[in-house]
Amino acid sequence: MKFRLTLFALLASTIGSFAEEVKLVEQKDKQQIDVLVDGKPFTSYVYWSNQKKPLLSPLRTSEGNIFTRGFPLEKVAGERTDHPHHISSWFNYGNVNDCDFWNSPPEGFTRDSKTPYGAVRHKSIKAISSGKGAATLEVSSDWIMNDGSKVLQQDETLVFRASKDLRIIDRIITLTAQDKDAVFKDSKEGAIAIRVTRALEEPSTKKEIFTDAAGKPTEVAKLDNTGVNGIYLSSEGKVGEKDSWSTRAKWMTLSGNVKGEDVCVGIFDHPKNVTYPTYWHNRGYGLFAANPFGAKEFTKGKTTLNFTIAAGKSETFRFRILIHSGKLTAEQTEAQYQQFLKDVK
Repeated sequence: MKFRLTLFALLASTIGSFAEEVKLVEQKDKQQIDVLVDGKPFTSYVYWSNQKKPLLSPLRTSEGNIFTRGFPLEKVAGERTDHPHHISSWFNYGNVNDCDFWNSPPEGFTRDSKTPYGAVRHKSIKAISSGKGAATLEVSSDWIMNDGSKVLQQDETLVFRASKDLRIIDRIITLTAQDKDAVFKDSKEGAIAIRVTRALEEPSTKKEIFTDAAGKPTEVAKLDNTGVNGIYLSSEGKVGEKDSWSTRAKWMTLSGNVKGEDVCVGIFDHPKNVTYPTYWHNRGYGLFAANPFGAKEFTKGKTTLNFTIAAGKSETFRFRILIHSGKLTAEQTEAQYQQFLKDVK
């Protein structure tokens, strides 16, 4: 096994050596920063005023295929129209001091809840740096409660990396509690997440609502699973939502084929993160999320965390989103994970 990991580590290093130009282009009028790889779009950091959190939208493979769901930003035939707050890729949480940041609906949607909604508001761009193989973006955001008060400040460094067949986003997120303790009450709703396109869902036979070719929501009694081929795999060998949801693992991948391209998407947890290895809130319908805080729901009440950042104190979280064009074995993914630990201390 040691030889195999060494071999795959060498492979990962070799892949990374084919570095490509990564450029960040700020568009103030559009409230976004575009990430280009050799002049072609990879993703955008967007802080649109009609959204309740900053987003990375959309996410593309090295071949340019978008693998995040279009809804609710655009209407794509055959896509699900559930959970309008699941938008591309984001970071927030379902219960901070009894305020819900996760389920807060975007503009144009309503959602009844006994728990008041909050919002994560982009505040500033602190630094932008483009370069060969990687680009770095430093931003700051405020977590605003329903009463208008600020509960957390989020200072984040995003590193966008690109090489042949590989796209990476490292998110180093520091949360600082303001004048009160910030209590992350146990909830499955969190925290770093991706909502994927239909092809990367796991096949299902349940009745669902999808967007038709005219862009209208349509109830479908029995699903057509043509081209639906997603499958989860955890670092602990758990396969599929049924076996891996609510389990703990240092990494999880979601693999499938999108428009003829084999794709492997991974989320990596870091040993310095609180409660490492993280719990997983990964659903067959296309929600892929790592949640360090939801112990009570994931353990069916056996463990309660209520993770707290004391007033004036900070906590830093480190995650990697990996997007690989082509299949990855567990051993190859582990090699990529070890590279993550070298890149992000």
